[in-house]
Amino acid sequence: MHPDHELNRASWDLLAAAHGQDAYYDTDALIAGGSSFIEEEEAALAASLGANLAGQRVLHVQCHLGFDTITFARRGAYTTGVDFSPVALDRARSIAVRCGVEVEWVCADATELPPSLNGRFDLAWATIGVLCWIADLPAWMRSVARALAAGGHLVLIDGHPLAQMLETDPLRVVQPYRGGARNVSEVGCDYATPTRTGPQVEFSYCLGDIVSAAADAGLRVTRLVEHTEISRDLCDDRLTRENDGRYRRRADGHPLPVLFTLLACR
Repeated sequence: MHPDHELNRASWDLLAAAHGQDAYYDTDALIAGGSSFIEEEEAALAASLGANLAGQRVLHVQCHLGFDTITFARRGAYTTGVDFSPVALDRARSIAVRCGVEVEWVCADATELPPSLNGRFDLAWATIGVLCWIADLPAWMRSVARALAAGGHLVLIDGHPLAQMLETDPLRVVQPYRGGARNVSEVGCDYATPTRTGPQVEFSYCLGDIVSAAADAGLRVTRLVEHTEISRDLCDDRLTRENDGRYRRRADGHPLPVLFTLLACR
C-alpha cells in the first residue's frame, strides 16, 4: 500500500468510528428502508444498468460504512463492498445485519484490489469523495477495470476539479489546475461531524487526467457530465440552496461546476 494511503487509513479508521449518528450518515433512516442515493446517482445508475438490478453484480469501491452497498443489495443486486479501513468494514457489517441484507465485504486498497475480484462485476460504483484520497490514479483505474466483466460499467461521481481549485468570497485560486497535486493537512477534517483526525493527504486531478486514465485502463468512456447544480448540499458549506431547491456555488453570479459524472464500459 502507498505510504500516503497508510497515513490516510489511520484517519479513516477514526472517521468510521465517528460516522453513522449524523445527518450525512443517517443509520436509522437506512435501517428503516431509506435509499442512500442522491438524484444524480440515481440518474447515473439508470444510464448504466437501468432500473432492474435483480441479479446484477455490483462492486462498491471505497464503500466506507456501506450505505450504497446496502441500498444495492436491497434492490436485488449481489453486492461486494471494498474499503481499506477495517473499522469501516466492521461498522458496515453490523449495519447490513440490521438492514437484513447479505453483502460480501473485502478489506483492500482500491489501487490493489485482490485477484479474486477480477472479471466478476457488472458495475463498479465509486461516488463522491473518492479520487482525492488516491495517490496513483492510473493504478486505481486499472484495478477497478480488472474487476469488471466484459461489458461491465464504471460509474464514477466525484467533486469537480474546479471546485477544489477555487475559493469564493472573494474569488481566489487556492491550488493549480493540474493533475497529481499532493496536499498534506497536519490536522485532518471531517465533512460529516466535528471530528478532527491526525494528518491526511489529499490529491487533485483534472478531468483530462481522469478520462485519460480510464481510456488507458481499457475502458470506453460513454458519458461525462459536469454538474453546476445538485440535489443535496453534501455537507459542503460552499453550496447555497436556491429558490428552486437546487444547490449551487456561484462566482460573479455564474454557477460553477461542483460535481462530475463519468460513465465508462469495459
